[in-house]
Amino acid sequence: MKVAVIVTTYNRPDALALALEGYLSQKDKDYELIIADDGSTKETEKVVNHYQNKKIIKIDHVWQEDKGFRAAAIRNRAVANTSADYVIFSDGDCVPLPDFVSQHKYLAEKNWFVAGSRILLGSAFTLSVLKEQIPLYNWSMSKWITVRIKKDINRLSPFFSLPICNLLRKVTPNSWNGVMTCNMAVWRSDLIKINGFDESYSGWGLEDSDITIRLIRSNIHRKSARFMLPVLHLWHQENDRRSLIQNRRRLDELIKSNHFLATKGLNQYL
Repeated sequence: MKVAVIVTTYNRPDALALALEGYLSQKDKDYELIIADDGSTKETEKVVNHYQNKKIIKIDHVWQEDKGFRAAAIRNRAVANTSADYVIFSDGDCVPLPDFVSQHKYLAEKNWFVAGSRILLGSAFTLSVLKEQIPLYNWSMSKWITVRIKKDINRLSPFFSLPICNLLRKVTPNSWNGVMTCNMAVWRSDLIKINGFDESYSGWGLEDSDITIRLIRSNIHRKSARFMLPVLHLWHQENDRRSLIQNRRRLDELIKSNHFLATKGLNQYL
């Protein structure tokens, strides 16, 4: 099984550098990494080039012109750029733990997509981590307990790996709420089946819910990765939400319909 990790980024090179350190430190290095760049400046390109030159894993850089928030489009371009069987999605402000890729591979199963979780870092803690490029991905649990006591992270529970059987990970197969593309894995053939992400959504908001609903509607069901493979989500200011009302209308229309194909999607790039 060939695996690709697609990491979406936009003009946050310090956060991306820390995330890439986490990917280069994976226990399982048998995968390709694609930086899905939504129009960043040359500073991001310099960071990507630096890590490409290390030649530890294959890293591709897929870039599109900056025309506002177009995460759906750059993810579709990145999916079209790979021939991998299985695609793991995350963001450039999310740092993976060393077993992130191996655990996603372990959970991979035909006719299922995997929904992971995240641990949110506070603003002051994030600024300190980025300034010093602290390697959070190899911290001990005692350090995480300390920062939790200081309320620098929102929770500890995702760190605890529990031996949950495969059956229990499938108890909410048709639930789309709470699925986030900062930690989500899908078979590439299933993405092609539903025409990928829907680029009809304008600006930030609800494109994650849209693709999840369409996957479930096409008989690809949700499998939980809770208590197994969280990502460390660096703090950032809230995204511009001016498009949220319009995107909510679009999602409501999808919910009332029975279609599962993206109106404007992946097939443009294949």
